[in-house]
Amino acid sequence: MRVIDSHLHLWDPELLEYSWLEGPYDARFAEAELERARLGAAAEEKAVFVQAGTAEDRFLDEVRWVESLAERAGVIGIVAGVRLDRGVDTTTHLDELAAQSLVVGVRHNLQDEADGLAVSTAFVTGAREVAARGWTFDACVRAAQLPDVARLAGAIPELRMVLDHLGKPEVGTADAPRTPSVEWVRDLDELSRHPEVFCKLSGLPAEAAGNWNREQLEPFLDVAADTFGVERLMWGGDWPVSAIGPTESGDPHASDDGAAAYQATARSRWLEVVVAWAEARGHDVDAILWANAERFYGLGDGGRSEATESPRRGILGWLRGE
Repeated sequence: MRVIDSHLHLWDPELLEYSWLEGPYDARFAEAELERARLGAAAEEKAVFVQAGTAEDRFLDEVRWVESLAERAGVIGIVAGVRLDRGVDTTTHLDELAAQSLVVGVRHNLQDEADGLAVSTAFVTGAREVAARGWTFDACVRAAQLPDVARLAGAIPELRMVLDHLGKPEVGTADAPRTPSVEWVRDLDELSRHPEVFCKLSGLPAEAAGNWNREQLEPFLDVAADTFGVERLMWGGDWPVSAIGPTESGDPHASDDGAAAYQATARSRWLEVVVAWAEARGHDVDAILWANAERFYGLGDGGRSEATESPRRGILGWLRGE
């Protein structure tokens, strides 16, 4: 089994600034940590890095840092951070990103933005520039924002978009599961009518605060398959965001107060659940785990051979200001 993880995060708070990190998230998650979270079921494993919420003025630094460790981390494509509503500044930033060999797409994280931003004149103008460069756009939104994403897709039908985390529906927890809401199903179906929009089977463990099981989440996977079709689905681990939750059984580092902790097996468990679901439904597992992400992001033979172990040997010192 071969896997392209279409949604991988990496970060190092000693090198870059991340205002949102707290608790077990506030630690280094980079190539060494990822090595201990490898997918044991995968004979071949690659990944697409998705911007991790560093400070806006460090977006380009984040790309350069990830490129410096891409070979060791198995990263074959980068979805870079960007603000698409900044006019000339957006154009300048996109021009700078074009010089980075692994950039295949961008993400302006919309989940905490005001409703309507994604269809504002400034944002649509920036998104058209993304489409003109042949790049993709990752749409990270909450369920209530799905109609805006559909309107954006209608305004720029040539823009290849992928919906992160199925639009973050309310899934409940393993102890108190939720069923797919009528509104979410309706809005997902409307979005799926745009043929250039794909969907990532990712992020649901995080929406369950790390307390989830297969029976709870399969109905949401079924809706995604029914609306988008298997040919537009791709697996994403959302590591390490989706690897935080209740302490796993046997964890020697478990806290006495029951606080959330890093779940060492979460990434592999999510892969196993999606594979078991796909096989049970007769879906094309290789398409979901590899081929669709490869096609959507334009990854060729599963990677860009020009990536080297350290394309910029001095990048870590430069990021530290040394």
